[in-house]
Amino acid sequence: MKVIICKNKKEGANKAALLVAEQIKKKNNLVLGLATGQTMIPFYKELIKTNKRIDFLKVKTFNLDEWCGVDHNNKNSLKSFMDKYFFSKLNISRENINFLNGKSKNIKKECERYEKETNGIDLQILGIGINGHIGFNEPGTPFNSLTNKIKITKEIRELYSKEFGGFNKVPKYGLTIGIKTIMRSKKIILLAFGKSKADAVAKSLNNKSNKKIPASILQKHKDVTFILDKKAASKLE
Repeated sequence: MKVIICKNKKEGANKAALLVAEQIKKKNNLVLGLATGQTMIPFYKELIKTNKRIDFLKVKTFNLDEWCGVDHNNKNSLKSFMDKYFFSKLNISRENINFLNGKSKNIKKECERYEKETNGIDLQILGIGINGHIGFNEPGTPFNSLTNKIKITKEIRELYSKEFGGFNKVPKYGLTIGIKTIMRSKKIILLAFGKSKADAVAKSLNNKSNKKIPASILQKHKDVTFILDKKAASKLE
């Protein structure tokens, strides 16, 4: 495991983008796992800059999660987030962009399909929630979980209530790749910026892995890098 502490989130985002670009340079058809959330916005901004010298055309992407019951064309879908901040600004092939379908009529089959397709991620990008969640995998999620439908916690729904126009309009369920699925990735980069992430980062790295902190399982991955700013790293031992 590698921990890189940067001066601020811009420096951290740039460092992560350079590491990803390096992998694409080595393998132009890289299979890249992607995440959403505020932490990812500066990272995608920096990664887009590398598109001037790195070709994304053959890169294949899989996003971690999607809201259950929300159409991809909905402005609040996680696919819309990715289109807005990343995909619309790249020369990536649209047929290489992969998402869970939250509107699928058969959620079980949809999860099974995605699980099969994500068996071969070269590099997975992750954020971390204030409670240590990765994807929609909340505290208590079994470490052997696969792609599945999961109940969204009250805290997460409150976090998105403004975007959806009220708490009750935020979906109660989401689809997410599982923790075991994440751990199958060949490489993992986790980004965490800001004081609000300091507790989760500390619990993920200072303590033994346990289900109460989903990100703590990453300690057992053979090739994982945590990229933090000083504030997110402030409680590390």
